[in-house]
Amino acid sequence: MRYIIIGAGAVGGTIGGRLYESGHEVVLIARGNHLKALRQDGLRLATPQGVQQLAVPAHGGPLEVELRRDDVLVLAVKTQHSEALLTEWAAQPVAGGGTAGELLPVLCAQNGVANERLALRRFRRVYGVCVWMPATHLEPGRVCALGSPLSGMLHLGRYPAGRDGTAERIAADLETARIGAPVSDSVMSWKYAKLLSNLGNALEALSGPIRGDLRTAVWQRARAEGEAVLAAAGIAYRSTAEQQAVRGDLVTAVPVEGEPRPGGSSWQSLARGTGDIEADHLNGEIVLLGRLHGVPTPLNEALQRLANDFARNGRAPGSLPEARLAALLEL
Repeated sequence: MRYIIIGAGAVGGTIGGRLYESGHEVVLIARGNHLKALRQDGLRLATPQGVQQLAVPAHGGPLEVELRRDDVLVLAVKTQHSEALLTEWAAQPVAGGGTAGELLPVLCAQNGVANERLALRRFRRVYGVCVWMPATHLEPGRVCALGSPLSGMLHLGRYPAGRDGTAERIAADLETARIGAPVSDSVMSWKYAKLLSNLGNALEALSGPIRGDLRTAVWQRARAEGEAVLAAAGIAYRSTAEQQAVRGDLVTAVPVEGEPRPGGSSWQSLARGTGDIEADHLNGEIVLLGRLHGVPTPLNEALQRLANDFARNGRAPGSLPEARLAALLEL
């Protein structure tokens, strides 16, 4: 199998880099200065085991890659970028006849629960991936994977449910690359559990690390809204105890010298000044489900709105005033 990583940021760069260093064939897809750096110097992958400069082939899009029938597409961008990329890649021809959408598996290695539905409109073979991977991407050409002894845990399975030989083969490849990859018949139950955890992403991006009484109280209320919504919608998700039992001590964020762990994916979006953020598909997913099922979600709605405002206006991560944060508890 050849792995085409669409979005070589923190998660995609870690998956691609780890697979490449383990002897698997990998192609990275990136854009802008990140692509330029990857082409010029390769991927600089820093881990607790050391720093490597990996000469992974890098391209800017599907027109630069001749697709093969043994290719696996790994979508690792934020959800707000998924639809355009899925449309573009699905239409690409595969050597020997047919298109990517008809023939190739696509893995949605992303936060949120909307990507798989977007993919299934265009691809016949869609796999959900629940990503637990402490990693950062703040500078072009550089990714830091802090997880140890494994770089991450990727639960994967067919969407909407089930497993097959392809999932098992991909999982086996990932296991050779310091990435845990349990195959699940109900991968979305893992992804909905992760969605609840990700409701704190916007809070961290807005106000900094979630510690202390005030931030903890806001986080707990945001999660409580999420749990109430999923209960009303009849959506099953894995418990915190189940998640911890699988991960155990296998994925622990370990400081890497010269590579601080500043914040999660939404924090990093603000730090890089990307102009957008994934809150519409994290807190916004809870808001959407709340509206569909008659459950109020005022705090998640406020976090979604504030995160989008920060992204559009180039606000620095962690710069929400304490008084504004405290006011969220009065909603």
